[in-house]
Amino acid sequence: MHGVILDLGIIQIYWYSLILFMAFLIGGSITLYEAKRFNVPENFMINLFFFLIPISIIGARLYYVVFNWSYYSENLIDILKIWEGGLAIHGGLIFGLLWIIFYSKRYKVRTLRILDFISIGLILGQSIGRWGNFFNKEAHGPEIALETLQKIFPDFIVEGMNIGGIYYHPTFLYESIWCFLGFIFLIIMRKYKYLKIGHLSSLYLIWYGIGRFVIEWLRTDSLMIGDFKIAVFVSFFMVIAGFVMMVLLNRGSRFQNQYNEMGDINEIKF
Repeated sequence: MHGVILDLGIIQIYWYSLILFMAFLIGGSITLYEAKRFNVPENFMINLFFFLIPISIIGARLYYVVFNWSYYSENLIDILKIWEGGLAIHGGLIFGLLWIIFYSKRYKVRTLRILDFISIGLILGQSIGRWGNFFNKEAHGPEIALETLQKIFPDFIVEGMNIGGIYYHPTFLYESIWCFLGFIFLIIMRKYKYLKIGHLSSLYLIWYGIGRFVIEWLRTDSLMIGDFKIAVFVSFFMVIAGFVMMVLLNRGSRFQNQYNEMGDINEIKF
């Protein structure tokens, strides 16, 4: 399966870029819808996304480049070729979080509120974005027998996992499905009567952290420090952070800081 969707000679459009665009568009739209339910001004969220998206992409790229510096130090121009892949979600999450904290503090809005809105759209965007890895033939697992793949997956997945005549586990698909199930889970949980502000963010950390922790053990192209997979450590930390957040948020009355209370959005002044 070819990574280029349209070749105009000077300009080439890649499936990877198109799918990332769709992930940002759909995930961002879900977040805007959720924020609108609580009467958050649309301009506030659009301004947030205007910087959040490029900052997250830069963070994801820098994170990937740092842990592959032995290659990029000798091929500096390749650092700019993000359409060829090489965006690490954990780097995007870290840089994106820093921007959200700064932006929400700037306008005196509760950071956890904004993170809750974004968590819903984010995990769906991650589910979509993983398909970019499919077209780039990356983020796959170890070798697997063709017969096994054919028993489980449709033909286009099987053929996409044929890389150099060898068939591999479609770990990109495992993560995509896990993230989509996480999206459904958060959508259901956001209606829970006693859900508190920050619970959706903590559930996101736990859900994605567990899935990525397990799936990462199968990945063959993980970012490494020596013999240790970095994403395994980061995912473990995400799960722990999510549980700690959950415990702290559950202190006090269950009727305090409820997510679905419409009257607790701070006034936003531009």
